[in-house]
Amino acid sequence: MRTATKMSAYGLALALVFGAAWTAGAAIGPSDEPAAAAGHERMARPDKGSSVEAASTKVPGLAAEDNGYRLEPLRTRVVVGDAQPFQFRIVGRDGAPITVFEVEHEKRLHFIVVRRDGSGYQHLHPQMAPDGTWSTPLRLTAAGTYRVFADIKPTGGVATTLGTDIQTSGQYEPVEYPISRTATVDGYEVRLDGVLKPGAGSAVTATVTRNGQPVSDLQPYLGAYGHLVALRAADLGYLHVHPSGTPGDGKTKAGPDIGFAVEVPSAGRYRLFLDFQHEGKARTAEFSLDTEGTPAPAAPTSAADDGHGGHG
Repeated sequence: MRTATKMSAYGLALALVFGAAWTAGAAIGPSDEPAAAAGHERMARPDKGSSVEAASTKVPGLAAEDNGYRLEPLRTRVVVGDAQPFQFRIVGRDGAPITVFEVEHEKRLHFIVVRRDGSGYQHLHPQMAPDGTWSTPLRLTAAGTYRVFADIKPTGGVATTLGTDIQTSGQYEPVEYPISRTATVDGYEVRLDGVLKPGAGSAVTATVTRNGQPVSDLQPYLGAYGHLVALRAADLGYLHVHPSGTPGDGKTKAGPDIGFAVEVPSAGRYRLFLDFQHEGKARTAEFSLDTEGTPAPAAPTSAADDGHGGHG
């Protein structure tokens, strides 16, 4: 096959992936960090230049397998109602569970759950058993298809975000989210300022107030004053963005403003979820924004090159 023909076919494949439609499909607090796995420890070192790594998805979270790792839920059907254990494994190319992970933002694995319409967001931190099985209580309150994301960095490997769908039974009632820059949660008001520029970096600032007064004593949560997850509405492409500065660095203030450098991959609507902590409790503020401006030309880089997976 000629080179030009190969490139055309590759471009068509990408167009089909990123053009996927928005399909039909309350937060549980973070669990304690699991102790280091004993016994069956296995380091993951994907072969550089291998076909699997070269095929790494442009936007994290769109596939259950990427960079030589695969997300395998022990079951994909969940009953709506009370919290129930949800278990999964991260396996390597040989199919064996990976049991050794780097600590990223105070946890070895960040587990994000959201329904396909952008509702029901949860940021959880499962516990890992020595055999590599992760488990977390999961409570889903509405029927539909949910997307689950595992944000990881296996020891000796690259940071990666894997995603797959799980199903619930019942009548599906989709939620529509208009553009919204403000959110109210537990008496806190949060405003998100800034413009999302497709294919380019942009500054976004979240401002936290309560009863009209600025909250200037935010507490570190997972090593930062705030964490921002952005999901592309069309296909739930995943971006985990962290703020500028670190608590205790002598220059980063504990609110009311939390600054982020965000780079969304393409034009369209995004659902954004800000996790912040105050007075000992973590809360989530939700927003919906459209990108503005003309998409920037795509840079010829590979997701596997920088080793940062889905983190912005």
